[in-house]
Amino acid sequence: MKRSILIIIIVAAGIVASSSTFVLNQTQQAVIVQFGKPVRSITEPGLHFKTPFVQNVRVFDNRILEWDGRPRSLTTLDKVSIYIDATARWKIVNPLLYLQSVEGNELIAQARLDNFIEGAVKDFIADNTLIELVRSSNREIVTTGIDEQGVEVRSIKETPNIDKGRNTLAGLILARAKNDAAPLGIELVDVRIKGVNYVESVRQKVYERMRAERMQIAARFRSLGEGEKSRILGDMEFELKTIISGADRKALEIMGKADAKATAIYAAAYNRDPEFYSFTKTLDTYKITLDNFLQFIVPE
Repeated sequence: MKRSILIIIIVAAGIVASSSTFVLNQTQQAVIVQFGKPVRSITEPGLHFKTPFVQNVRVFDNRILEWDGRPRSLTTLDKVSIYIDATARWKIVNPLLYLQSVEGNELIAQARLDNFIEGAVKDFIADNTLIELVRSSNREIVTTGIDEQGVEVRSIKETPNIDKGRNTLAGLILARAKNDAAPLGIELVDVRIKGVNYVESVRQKVYERMRAERMQIAARFRSLGEGEKSRILGDMEFELKTIISGADRKALEIMGKADAKATAIYAAAYNRDPEFYSFTKTLDTYKITLDNFLQFIVPE
């Protein structure tokens, strides 16, 4: 009997002990809730105590969490329609206030952040020009192109100077939204504009302008190519004519030398024996005459 009572006491003590202690790791923080009402918050990791059966523990993440907004169509100060895609990082810094304001529900917290961040983004986009969103400094922009001779040239593109720039605007958006999120027990760590793009109608016009510019460059290259082709063909034709002219001149020289040599041979033969030379020339004349006469009488 005593042994049974002892076992019951030990089991009861174990239940009470397990109900009165809890452990938080490095990535956790908690709020003690008593009869449905938040009592105190605990942000340090380790072993902690609570009143058993009366108090409960709500555990929350202690790490930096992610917020990603939906790309939205907004209009800048200079009336340009663009898509803005923003992202942010946040953390729970006051779990007690977080539980009281959004019931400790991360989905509710994300929805509230949607309002704060997207509202700040909308206001600052509407108050600034497009150049302020896409540039972060007044650094000179160097562009590369091709001149009429096909030579690559670099030039400095003139662009309006900015007053704030993309990073400064992101900081202003962060400051506004951070102040709005503070009553929720939330700290906004960072806000970034991760994407700026034209809406479809404007983007199509930009693509068409870029295409027209590339077509002009391509036409210039083709024109340069045709000019180079004509020059090469002209050089080839001139060189060919030069070669043919040289060959004709060489042939005439050879023929002239051959005729001169033949004349010299004929002269030497005549001088050696004029009668015999006259006789052989007469025979040659007869041969030619008879051949022509026979062809006339008996055609082949």
